[in-house]
Amino acid sequence: MLRLQDVAMTYPNGVAAVMPTSISVPKGQFLVLLGPSGAGKSTLLRCMNGLVKPTQGDVFVEGHGSIFTSGRVLREHRRRTGMIFQQHHLIGRLSALQNVLLGRVAAHGTLRSIFPLPRVDRRIALQSLHRVGLLDRALDRADQLSGGQQQLVGIARALVAKPKLILADEPTGNLNSKQGEEIMELFTTLNKQDGVTIVQVTHSEKNASYGKRIIHLLDGRIEKTETN
Repeated sequence: MLRLQDVAMTYPNGVAAVMPTSISVPKGQFLVLLGPSGAGKSTLLRCMNGLVKPTQGDVFVEGHGSIFTSGRVLREHRRRTGMIFQQHHLIGRLSALQNVLLGRVAAHGTLRSIFPLPRVDRRIALQSLHRVGLLDRALDRADQLSGGQQQLVGIARALVAKPKLILADEPTGNLNSKQGEEIMELFTTLNKQDGVTIVQVTHSEKNASYGKRIIHLLDGRIEKTETN
């Protein structure tokens, strides 16, 4: 489904975040990128979604070739991809439901998105909030929620687009232990029952254990790969 070919990233300040790295992510896999801070995990994840263009190598997606071929190809890839950040990037003055609905905008054309979204989108957004356990907070402003609840809204916003691929950067970083376990169980369900391909970045051995394939990273290089 997704393939990184000799991807390397050196930032303008000269910091080499990722050495030449090749990774293939088959459709339906639950892949974990595991390593300490500074290992290059998040940079690789951002390359996978085109948020960062590697200074070397390329990223290929099934059916489209390189995701950097054109703006259209990159937009289509992102439309099929749910991105979950450690920082949730919500709009505080909007309700949880309104924030989640922003994840449905990409499902419509630019012209259609300037009008109110169809009722079916609202239903899908409510279902996503239910999946993360926040249906009862749907109408609350985002800035009235706890940090952990805001993170859950960010996850619901990614799920509402019904992605084929989820890229998650430390998705349980702002959650308590119980919430973190629930999200990892949700990812497992999405992977096994819904067939969603998942690539997750984490420094936690416990969270990594949910993955079916684990790539250990250190200093921008792959140290080893294992399967569960």
